[in-house]
Amino acid sequence: MEREIYTPASGPPQGIAPGREIYAAMGADNIYAMCADFYSRLEQSAIRPLFADDMPAASRKTAEFLMGITGGPPIYAQKYGPPRMRARHLKFAIDEPARQVWLGCFMKVLDYAVERYQFPQEHLEGFRRYLVGFSSWMVNVP
Repeated sequence: MEREIYTPASGPPQGIAPGREIYAAMGADNIYAMCADFYSRLEQSAIRPLFADDMPAASRKTAEFLMGITGGPPIYAQKYGPPRMRARHLKFAIDEPARQVWLGCFMKVLDYAVERYQFPQEHLEGFRRYLVGFSSWMVNVP
C-alpha cells in the first residue's frame, strides 16, 4: 500500500542558505570529520533504521553535499546529480519526531564545531537556522 506524502505548509525553505565562506574556513577534512561525528550520533539514535547499512558512506555523501552548499567544490552534484534532497528523501517516512532526533544529533555536534572542526563562529547561527529549515522540508509524514 502506498503512503500519502505530506508536504509541509511552509513550503521549501527560502533565504536561509548557509554562508559560502564556511568551506574556506573548515576545508574538506573538517567537514568530513564533522559529518562522521554526526553520523556516529545518528547510529546510536532511534532513527537509525532510516539509514543505509553503510553509515560511513552515508556520512561522506552528506559531507559532500554540505561542501557544495558552503562554498566548496560541487562533489555531490558531480557524483549524484542535482541534490533535490526532498525528492531523494521521499522514500523514507520522516515525521516530526524523526526530524527532531536528526536535528538534535546535528545540533549536538555543532555545540563543539568551532573548536573541533574550525567551523567559523560567525556562521554558526546561520547554519543552525539552515538546518532547522532544511529538516522541516524533509518531513513527509503528518
